[in-house]
Amino acid sequence: MKIIECPRDAMQGISEFIPTDIKAAYINQLLKVGFDTIDFGSFVSPKYIPQLRDTAQVLEQLDLENTNSKLLSIIANTRGATDACSFEEINYLGFPLSVSEQFQLRNTKKSIAQSLSTVEEIQNLSVKNNKELVVYLSMAFGNPYGENYHTDIVAELTKKLQKLDIGIVALSDTVGVSSPKNIAPLFSTLIKEYQSIEFGAHFHTIADKWEEKLESAYQNGCRRFDATLKGYGGCPMAKDDLVGNMPTEKLITYFAEDLGLNKQELEKSLTLSISVFKR
Repeated sequence: MKIIECPRDAMQGISEFIPTDIKAAYINQLLKVGFDTIDFGSFVSPKYIPQLRDTAQVLEQLDLENTNSKLLSIIANTRGATDACSFEEINYLGFPLSVSEQFQLRNTKKSIAQSLSTVEEIQNLSVKNNKELVVYLSMAFGNPYGENYHTDIVAELTKKLQKLDIGIVALSDTVGVSSPKNIAPLFSTLIKEYQSIEFGAHFHTIADKWEEKLESAYQNGCRRFDATLKGYGGCPMAKDDLVGNMPTEKLITYFAEDLGLNKQELEKSLTLSISVFKR
């Protein structure tokens, strides 16, 4: 079981700038918990995500000596990937590839076809720089734009990603439209069909729907979950109002097994998150 803690997703939609030292202190606390990966920042134009314009400065303040957690940074183009690759501390690059043409244009200013070419360029950069590329298939469960949606579209994009040797694909419910009805067939089909790919779940959800989404993905083979403490966050590039993330603490309680996490440091992180995000 892998938990990807996503303070980057929790922070990116907040309009009031969170000081760099506060970001770094919070992420340093998360690094003590034992999460598989920390999605900590973004090398995206500050014009679009101003909150994360200090990612490089945050990275300088992180204490990576006593943690096994890996670092992931989101990028949206080759230039951002090049910037991220210059930091040895970063293990994963995360690229958003949408099933929705409208959202892809909104998010990266490129079409899906153009973005697939970008994925190939970034994959080559990642391999060359000893990084691993994680592709987030956003709007994987539907979209709010009235565009045609079918699981076959997701499968076709996945097939193209497999041909590019992408090893991790996170199926992303960008605006909270997923339900067991569409989660179950998507995970069960893709996991069976593309065994060389590790599939993750990046769910946005309202408070009373998190458990059914988590349960459906888990029962259909998913063992990699993105989450944020207390469910903070959402995608500022989406059309709808921000829908929160999967709450990490509820995910941990649901599994009711030893996930190898430091519970004391987890409690400290929960307490600290309140002061960071209640701004």
